[in-house]
Amino acid sequence: MKLFADSGCDLPLHFFESHQVTLIPLHVHLYGKDYEDIKGIDPKEVYKAIRQGEMPKTSQISPLLLEKLFTELAESGEPGIYPAFSSALSGTYQTAVMVRDQVKEKYADLDLTIIDTKAASLGYGLIVMRAAENLQKGWSKESIIADIEFYCQHMEHIFTVEDLNHLAKGGRLSSGAAWIGGLLNIKPILHVSEGKLIPIEKIRGRKKAFNRMLDMMEQRGEQLNKQRIAISHGDDPEAAELLKKMIDERFHSQEIFTHIIGSAIASHAGPGTIALFFLNKVPSS
Repeated sequence: MKLFADSGCDLPLHFFESHQVTLIPLHVHLYGKDYEDIKGIDPKEVYKAIRQGEMPKTSQISPLLLEKLFTELAESGEPGIYPAFSSALSGTYQTAVMVRDQVKEKYADLDLTIIDTKAASLGYGLIVMRAAENLQKGWSKESIIADIEFYCQHMEHIFTVEDLNHLAKGGRLSSGAAWIGGLLNIKPILHVSEGKLIPIEKIRGRKKAFNRMLDMMEQRGEQLNKQRIAISHGDDPEAAELLKKMIDERFHSQEIFTHIIGSAIASHAGPGTIALFFLNKVPSS
């Protein structure tokens, strides 16, 4: 069985290599060049460009690449699963479904399930990690899909950004929701609902914002000391480590996975973004 994931999951390249997950990269356009996310450009280059006033652009996965991968899957006779980046934030899911259906016209036996995770960054990444581990354990396709769907339904995203205008300019947030609070050191807190970015409230100061994020985590999370939690950051590892320490002290979590936000999402979220991901309900087994 083949497992696919796109670069909207923000997992490091070595994860795909070590878990035999097929990476499907989104694209980043910067300085007049096109780069494959994760594979072709270091996120730090994107953050550096943004800080210098550049506005990187992103584009979906290449339909030609999807056609190639799905055709190879069909010819191999193996089943496949592709949990995809939130359809509310990218057209990748819709494009993948369209290409799969086109390939099925020639290869009627193609067995590929594409799932709209309604998740992003390491919220999506936690879903992919779980699916890869279950695949290695020898779970059936039906069991893996059911588990993915559970994670999709119960994955919480809570994050704060330095400047909401990055999200507004990239079309990921309405301009009316892009509150401007930089002069007052106001940190907006957002979450993801049905795959969409939704502002929750504004907090003055990063430490207070982190404490409020942990309050929300305590209110929404379940068995936080037993589940894998993730933190992604916009080129701010010190802030990620601070939040990780605060979570560990408060919830004594078994595992907290941290990683930089990848180039595609960085192009919209900008430097200084800190995102927190956890489940509001955990599997019974």
